[in-house]
Amino acid sequence: MKKIILLMTTITTLGQNNFQYPKTQKGTVIDTYFDTSVPDPYRWLEDDRSPETTAWVKAQNELILDYLQKIPFRDKIKTRMEALWNYEKESAPFKEGDFVYYFRNNGLQNQSVLWRKKENGQEEIFLDPNTFSTDGSTSLGEISFSKDGSLLAYSISEGGSDWRKVIIINAITKQSIDETLIDVKFSGLSWVGNKGFYYSSYEKPNGSELSAKTDQHKLYFHAIGTKQKEDKVIFGESQKRRYVGGNVTEDDHYLVITAANATYGNELYILDLTQKDSAIITLVGNFENDVNVIDNQGDTLFLETDWQAPNKRILSVSMKNPSRKNWKVVIPETENVLNIGTGGGYFFAHYMKDAVSVVEQYNTQGTKIRTIALPDLGTASGFSAKKKEKELYYTFTNYTTAPTIYKLDVEIGNSKLYRKSKAKFKSEDYETHQVFYTSKDGTKIPMMITHKKGMALNGKNPTILYGYGGFNISLTPNFSIPNAVWMENGGVYAVANLRGGGEYGKKWHEAGTQLQKQNVFDDFIAAAQYLIDQKYTTSDYLAIKGGSNGGLLVGAVMTQRPNLAKVALPAVGVLDMLRYHTFTAGAGWAYDYGTAQDSKTMFEYLKGYSPVHNVQNGVAYPATLITTGDHDDRVVPAHSFKFAATLQEKNTGPNPMFIRIDVKAGHGAGKSLKATIEENVDVQAFTLYNMGITPSN
Repeated sequence: MKKIILLMTTITTLGQNNFQYPKTQKGTVIDTYFDTSVPDPYRWLEDDRSPETTAWVKAQNELILDYLQKIPFRDKIKTRMEALWNYEKESAPFKEGDFVYYFRNNGLQNQSVLWRKKENGQEEIFLDPNTFSTDGSTSLGEISFSKDGSLLAYSISEGGSDWRKVIIINAITKQSIDETLIDVKFSGLSWVGNKGFYYSSYEKPNGSELSAKTDQHKLYFHAIGTKQKEDKVIFGESQKRRYVGGNVTEDDHYLVITAANATYGNELYILDLTQKDSAIITLVGNFENDVNVIDNQGDTLFLETDWQAPNKRILSVSMKNPSRKNWKVVIPETENVLNIGTGGGYFFAHYMKDAVSVVEQYNTQGTKIRTIALPDLGTASGFSAKKKEKELYYTFTNYTTAPTIYKLDVEIGNSKLYRKSKAKFKSEDYETHQVFYTSKDGTKIPMMITHKKGMALNGKNPTILYGYGGFNISLTPNFSIPNAVWMENGGVYAVANLRGGGEYGKKWHEAGTQLQKQNVFDDFIAAAQYLIDQKYTTSDYLAIKGGSNGGLLVGAVMTQRPNLAKVALPAVGVLDMLRYHTFTAGAGWAYDYGTAQDSKTMFEYLKGYSPVHNVQNGVAYPATLITTGDHDDRVVPAHSFKFAATLQEKNTGPNPMFIRIDVKAGHGAGKSLKATIEENVDVQAFTLYNMGITPSN
């Protein structure tokens, strides 16, 4: 690929909409792909460390803030959202050593607090992430206790970055016992007894740590009482892999190492920790399937895999004779996609049936014990505990039911309500129903639609259509305070289960990847058309929304069908499909997307839908509010910056083209509650204002 950099020029954009957008330098950068020249005039916005980019971000934020402050009902939405969010929330408990731990938020705390208590003892605050920073921008990440519960390693994220620090404390006294580890990224923390733990990271990149490419992941062992610089590399020094993880089995018998170069398909390696100087054994030496160790009994490992089973199954393998020909089926594949949990010495097979949970309990020989009775149609999560536990906890939710915790007796199968949600939302006033609509090629796609009971189908209901469609990720029913506020104001919330996701297994996923990615956009467009045809809404009252890969979805659909929706809401989106793989760990997404370097065909296909490259002069685009974070080092904000600049330059319609950039925020995880509420208020206010609707509440 050739690159030509010429002199910079400056433009001021003022469209027919009368919005005075910030001045944006427009350079003449040209990349050449397979003899095709592609201009990249806003390349300079990729430099997150430059004062010019900082000034541009400041100007854009000042513009959108000025606009939002003029929306007369913005404060009304904020007051209601804060009121509805202001209730005590508590997680399912888990046991470590002599203590029971649980997260609690008293209502509007920026970060949830980790509490603990002994049986029949007084509860106490164990870790309060609200003390990590004054503005709530530093959050708690991974927590991992040693097997006896006496030591804890936990990670923190500053400003939403994926780069973490790891702090090690005595869990009894809560005192620090070791130096803080730094520059840890995409890592679990897995202990061996009390000796130390395994973690993963990359070498610190040259250039910006928020945008520079990170390509070689390594697994380390940190021994308690030693310096981080002395940590031994266990895997990844000679075997270059983009993603490496290590997990120790509950009995400290094996270290399980997974290695991958993409978001699908992994190698699997096993190290026997009971044998001194034992060698790492290759169990799976290719990237053709997903395969993970979920448990062991002595030298028998249990694997969850889609090898020869697109919807996944459970296999067993004896480490005495681990050849693949000796693998045995424990739980066979079914017509529904499987995810497995373990607890109390049992397997809990969580199936998705049209994106709704079905849970079955099995023993380790593969005999079905029972189907777990769930309270309703929705999403059940959890079903995980140590082998010695006889009770475990799971959480149930759907689009109208706030997360509710149940306690399950694993021997008799009875579920009891453990903690009812205190959310002040009248779920009985709302309804959800699932429909199956037809996409462009005739494929039936499921969609769930939620709204107030008795709502008139008159085409005038403000509607948010949400989608994702990628990376084998499934959208399942989940309660959301912002969505509750939206529906209180007469809104419809619709979620389409697009191809590219994991709702129907490997085939469904692959039908939305690489040269089939257009299927995802067609599925989303057909979902919007269904909502219009059935008179839930019209284009004048429709907003399309998605984040990350879903941000790409929104960007592609709004450029392909600019008249489909009134409002477009792409969040932290992958929007430059020719360069996504050059930032941080983006190259690992190539299984889903392909890259512009793969072939001329792949380049032309990517360029054909890449949002940044498909904004046209003379087209009126929907009112657009792009959202991102300045510390997003997963989908770097340059994607959103370049898309916003291009829209502001080329849009000729009356609708605003704005970007809202959270400072000290990343891809989303760990964002303070204050920042989360403010963003959701702004998104809803912008959406309703541009639809010409004043909220009733």
